[in-house]
Amino acid sequence: MSHRPSRMQQTGVAIMIVGLFILSLITACASDQPKSLPQPTPDQVRSHADRAFEKLKQEEQESAPQLPVPH
Repeated sequence: MSHRPSRMQQTGVAIMIVGLFILSLITACASDQPKSLPQPTPDQVRSHADRAFEKLKQEEQESAPQLPVPH
């Protein structure tokens, strides 16, 4: 004996799923849009690039093989 849901139960479940989908759409559309971050000034970009370059040079010097110093 198999238990199959009635046509009314299937329709009720379908209506609930569609209702939840519509509710989630409304909620998603009603939320605030994320604020964009302020763009950095050219001086800030240059400063960050200079720091990154100095750090890279320092890392290269630290990882370079040490040559023996001639006497």
